[in-house]
Amino acid sequence: MGVLSGMTGFARVDGQAPGWSWTWEARSVNGKGLEARFRLPNGFERLELKARELAKARFARGNVNATLNLRRESEAGSVRIDLARLRSLLDQAAPLLEGDQVRRPTLDGMLALPGMIDAEQAGADSDTATLDKALLASLAEALDGLRAARREEGAALAVVLSGHVDEISRLTGEAAGHAATRTDAIRDRLAAKFAELLPEGLPEDRLATEAAMLAMKMDVREELDRLVAHIAAARDLLSAGSPVGRKLDFLSQEFNREANTLCSKSSDSSLTAIGLSLKNTVDQFREQIQNVE
Repeated sequence: MGVLSGMTGFARVDGQAPGWSWTWEARSVNGKGLEARFRLPNGFERLELKARELAKARFARGNVNATLNLRRESEAGSVRIDLARLRSLLDQAAPLLEGDQVRRPTLDGMLALPGMIDAEQAGADSDTATLDKALLASLAEALDGLRAARREEGAALAVVLSGHVDEISRLTGEAAGHAATRTDAIRDRLAAKFAELLPEGLPEDRLATEAAMLAMKMDVREELDRLVAHIAAARDLLSAGSPVGRKLDFLSQEFNREANTLCSKSSDSSLTAIGLSLKNTVDQFREQIQNVE
């Protein structure tokens, strides 16, 4: 039996390497597809490609955001500013500054530009490849924690969704057994109506014809058969586990279509009430599906 996963969760992992310490925070919310975003310190943009691969290996849907907070453990050789790049930018900006066309830049703003601080030199006391490997291993651990949190949400969703499917099944069975769906009941109601209007009633052959035409118009057996098939499909998907959110969403639209047709064909108030209850349950089912991966 598969595991159902939600799309909301949070995880945090701390890590260390010689000269460095860090924290990864990963969180996710609902999304139609998978969108992974990473906030990385200047100079560590090189990690993004592999970070995305780690996210894609674990998730199929949801907006996933991961933030790396990186700290130096020692001051020696902590940073190396690219002075040549800084001078080049200032020289190119000089005409604009003299003409008061732009606001004069601040040092912290200039240093925040990508590539201004040589992170590889800043980490001279720790091999870059080793540091990257450790950072990505911590990210993988954080994403695993996020996946576990999403599965906890999925376990709760599975209970709720199964309850909705059970209710849809109950209402479908109630509609199938309703007297208004039986041809003989339709004939008896029609005969009673004509008896009220015509004292002599209708000839038997005319009554049979009218009853048959009305029964064809009110026949909901096909809708009920399709509902039974959709119920079985929904249970199979819930058992299969994520990613099934999109398939369940499509199935909920099919449920809604059959419930609408049931209501439109019904000429009996109690059968219509069953159809409306069915629509309400389908709406609740579809609402919860938006949280499923």
